[in-house]
Formats: sequence, structure tokens, C-alpha cells
Amino acid sequence: MKPRDLGELMLLAAIWGASFLFLRMGAGEFGPFALAGLRVLGASAFLLPVLLRRGEWPALRQHWRAIALVGIANSAVPFLCFSYAALAITGGLSSIFNATTPLWGVLFAWAWLKDRPHGNKVAGLAIGFAGVLWLAWDKASFKPDASGASSGLAVIACLTATMMYGLAASMTKRWLTGVPPMALATGSQLSAAVVLAPLMAWQWPAVLPGARAWGAVVALALLCTGVAYVLYFRLIAHIGASNALSVTFLIPAFAIAWGWVFLGESVNATMLAACAVVLFGTSLVTGVWKPRWPFEGRPAR
Repeated sequence: MKPRDLGELMLLAAIWGASFLFLRMGAGEFGPFALAGLRVLGASAFLLPVLLRRGEWPALRQHWRAIALVGIANSAVPFLCFSYAALAITGGLSSIFNATTPLWGVLFAWAWLKDRPHGNKVAGLAIGFAGVLWLAWDKASFKPDASGASSGLAVIACLTATMMYGLAASMTKRWLTGVPPMALATGSQLSAAVVLAPLMAWQWPAVLPGARAWGAVVALALLCTGVAYVLYFRLIAHIGASNALSVTFLIPAFAIAWGWVFLGESVNATMLAACAVVLFGTSLVTGVWKPRWPFEGRPAR
């Protein structure tokens, strides 16, 4: 990997890690529906001119039905879920749950595409979900706080979001292989905007949010969604999808750091240990780390 590509990978991790900070800054004043709706509307406005400049509008028009379904699974539902989670748990914790996306991707590929996991992937699934259960158990309180949300429901929302990401990956592989990535990115944001706009209008905050919350929305839409998509697809073109996917392991570190620096969010030993377990399992599932087990390579007797 060239130094420039490595720098862009770190930049993308920092941007996506910051998305959890901006969610925390905006969710309290906007609420989950308005925050998620404004995010996809802003991202659509940013990405659509890029799509048109690249001449990929025909691809979006040709595959709009499948892209619309992927957009609901990959943007509308997850963004809404993470916006809700931001009311009750730290951005660092949400980002750790977000890192389980490849685990769900393997499960859906197995169930739907008959891509049966073997060896390291099976071990990674078991280890990764053990870390998830550890974290979830530590936050398993369903008593609402002042915002009306609870940490237990926030954890369920995060896992629902990552499950939808995993489903969207199989949907994309099944229906949209070969479709230009910018058509997929832009179309998914547009379809998510169509779904979330009525809900946003219905749940629009009674009190106009302040400048800080509006700034968080702009950063989420333009930087963490619009710019991040362009950067991500650029990395895929330069270093390949599997290497670009390694950004998953860097995001929690940045999310935890941003939350600690700007919001004073605390980090405890349980959170760090469970994060290590989750990332270890995910590294096995994605093939980032490929250990040789003691029973491998032995000659038959």
C-alpha cells in the first residue's frame, strides 16, 4: 500500500469515526428521525452532481428498483438506528458495534447466497459475537433516561443497523454486481431520503435546534457521508475492496478518541477488552489475519 493510500485510509477512518461524535452532538436536539433524514438529504445533494459529472445517471435509472431497496437497508434504517443509539450510549460504544458489520455479512451470505463459512470465518463468528454479547450484557438496561431512550434499546438499535448493513452487502452482490459504485452510493441516499423525509417532517423538533446541532448535521451529511463515500470508492479502486475494508478496524479508535476529546466520554476496561474481542473475531472473518491452527497441515494417518 502506497503512503498516499495509507494516508487516505486513515483519513477515512477519522471521518467515519467522527460520524459517531456528530450523531451525539445532533441527536438530542433533532431527534433520530430528523437527524437521519437531514443526513441523507444532504448527502444526496452532495453526491448527485458527482454522479452526473461522471455520466453514471443511466446506470442509476436502469437499476433504480434494486438500488432503492439497498438504500433502505444500507442507509435509511441504519442511520435511523444509530441516531437513536446516540441518545443513550457513547459514540465509541456505537462504533464498536458497527465493527461487527462483516460478521453479519458472512451470516447473510451463508443463509442467502449459500456461501458457507469455513475455518477461520467460523471461529471469527463465534469470537466476534461473544464480544458483542459481552458488551451488550454490560449495557443491558431498558430503563429510559432523560431523553426517553435506554442503553438496552440503543444496543439493539446498533445491532439492527449492522445487521441491515450485512443484508445490504448480500443484496448488492446478488442484484447489483457490476453497477458503477457512485450510482449505487447516490441512488441509495436518494431512496433513503424518500423514505425518511415524511418521517422527518412528522417528527420535526418543536424547538429549533442550535448552531452546534446544525453544524453536526452538515458534517454528517457532507463530510461523513458525501465525502466519505467518494473517498471510500477511490480507495477501492486503488487498493482493492478487501484492503479498503480494513478501515473497519480503525474506526472505533477514532470514534473513542473524538468522543473523549470533545465530549468527555469515558472509556472503561470492559469496553476496551470487548472491543478487542470483537475486532479479533472480525479480523478472522474478513481474512485480515489468517492464523494457522495446530491441527492444520498435518499429514493423514
